[in-house]
Amino acid sequence: MKLERTVVLIDDDHDDFEIFSMALSEADPSVLCIYYDSAKEALIQLTEKNSPQPDFIFLDLNMPGMNGLQFLESLKESTISNLPVVVYSTSLLPTHKEKIKELGVFSSFIKPFSHRELINILKSILD
Repeated sequence: MKLERTVVLIDDDHDDFEIFSMALSEADPSVLCIYYDSAKEALIQLTEKNSPQPDFIFLDLNMPGMNGLQFLESLKESTISNLPVVVYSTSLLPTHKEKIKELGVFSSFIKPFSHRELINILKSILD
């Protein structure tokens, strides 16, 4: 029996969560997705003592309040700095690519227009 895995999606756009969630369930129905629409709230919850840790964090960079880069900087200084983070954003500027590499991001990709492409990307990351 396959053990359930968990991913966290941090994205301020609820529609993007719906799209991600549907693609994730097609990529691997056994994966549970926890959603935060605020990077600050996600960081608080994830670093709380005895908080269950996800297998991956999928992170949008462009968010109000604490943005994705600020989240990554805070995560790097936290007790959960070892969690693999996948940057999943509408744009990845060359300066962002350099910075996220410095901050130890596991992987990154631009949000695809195709549902099938998103499913394939998620499958490759989860495998």
